Amino acid sequence: MTKALIIGGGIAGAVTAMALQKAGVEAEVFEAYESGADDVGAFLVVFANGLEALRAIGAHGPVLANSFPAERVEFLSGTGKRLGERPLAGTVDETAMGPRTLTRATLYRVLHEEARRRGIPVRHGKRLVAAETVSDRRVVASFSDGSRAEGDLMIGADGIHSVVRKLIDPAAPRPRYTGQNTVCGYTRDIKPPSAPDTYTMIYGRRAFFGCTAAPDGEVWWFANAPGPERSRRDLAAVTADQWRQRLLALLADDHTPAAAVVRATGEHIIASHAYDLAVTPQWYSDTMVIIGDAAHAAAPNAAQGASMAIEDSIVLAKCLRDQHEPRRAFAAYEELRRARVERVVAHSARMTRRSAPGPIRRLVRDVMLPRSVGRGGDGADDWLTGYRVEW
Repeated sequence: MTKALIIGGGIAGAVTAMALQKAGVEAEVFEAYESGADDVGAFLVVFANGLEALRAIGAHGPVLANSFPAERVEFLSGTGKRLGERPLAGTVDETAMGPRTLTRATLYRVLHEEARRRGIPVRHGKRLVAAETVSDRRVVASFSDGSRAEGDLMIGADGIHSVVRKLIDPAAPRPRYTGQNTVCGYTRDIKPPSAPDTYTMIYGRRAFFGCTAAPDGEVWWFANAPGPERSRRDLAAVTADQWRQRLLALLADDHTPAAAVVRATGEHIIASHAYDLAVTPQWYSDTMVIIGDAAHAAAPNAAQGASMAIEDSIVLAKCLRDQHEPRRAFAAYEELRRARVERVVAHSARMTRRSAPGPIRRLVRDVMLPRSVGRGGDGADDWLTGYRVEW
């Protein structure tokens, strides 16, 4: 049986391991962190395309059981003007699941619990430092703790700052900082601005803001705020109160519920940098391949990061099932995925520009957006969330 070494124990790593098991390929997951649940506090949406991909390997149940539905989105301008409302992508298709909202840590937890239930080994504290292909076309991974592992192929599911990407191509482009911080928070000390199944999206003058309500009434919110790129340590050193004051300054001129929601939030605030990676020229070598954010990363505006990683996982496993020689399987996977994921990255970049334009473009957007919403959006839903992986 072919054995795969999966580097990275996040969403893509766990789903890939389960998909490979279904395809008859043995897999072992190696996670750099002792716990692995990074970005604790952030939340995300898994859309119909991601949920349907999970259904292909029977892993959708735990996600549905630990999330809540998001059925529609309403838009406000910074003046408080209501720009329109429409169903969220996927909810108009009665045969499709989703979208569903949950924290990133919860998604990580339930996928790992499901992987362990299926007998898939996950090794924590295994930070990849090097890898080499030996004479019989097997790959040997070396970790910072001095241990090694050997397999027939290596899958880099190790995120935006991927080590495997650099091993495949030392000249691979670096991820681009978009100039935005994504700040997330939670509060029970304010009345939700909208119904539990609705997202309120606010095009503020100086920051984009979104929020929804959990079934218990807690408000979950995020803001895309311009700011400098910081080191991981410096970013972690910014306190919740400092983020609160920063956002309140950006929202001060708006006439929307955003500032009140931020003001009502205590210490449950976390921030991260927003990056994208539009084109990675080389996705694979004879024995290594990259998936998810390691291969392509979209700015968070389209909220498709988790769903794209899940799609990648299922498609790669299917290719390895059908093409027993790794390089041929990798080539088939790239052919099936590259055009789609690069289109998603470009689409999300356009959404980023639309969310924070200058005054003239803001005026045009506020005039045109209600017409677009009235027509059911910009047409993205069909190609974006209507995608299905046929196992």
